[in-house]
Amino acid sequence: MLSRSLLVAGLMTLAAGPLAHAEDYAGGAVKEMKSEKGEILTDAKSMTLYTFDKDSGGVSACYDDCARKWPPFLASSDAKPDGELTLIERKDGTRQWAHEGEPLYLWMNDKKPGDMTGDGVGGVWHVAKD
Repeated sequence: MLSRSLLVAGLMTLAAGPLAHAEDYAGGAVKEMKSEKGEILTDAKSMTLYTFDKDSGGVSACYDDCARKWPPFLASSDAKPDGELTLIERKDGTRQWAHEGEPLYLWMNDKKPGDMTGDGVGGVWHVAKD
């Protein structure tokens, strides 16, 4: 019976996939998860977060069509900075999460937790890593 329980527990761990063992930050808004690309940052739903090389000085350069494809990872009105996770203000007054000053984004083509299809797009989008 014990070996069957261990087998079931092992299968459940494998089923959880590469994003098991998450650590929460910023009140659970951001998670650090293990993946094939190392420790990556995700949102609360385990969707991969990205950074954009054209952003600088804690200011987002992604608006209009860019923001439709790469939705800014927006913070709630009561969100508070947490260590390396800070908040930047966008032109429309909304607040966006940033990691070490780099604004964070989602990617419209990632369909399920663990997808990282945006990494390397255009040579300027990268999986956010801690």
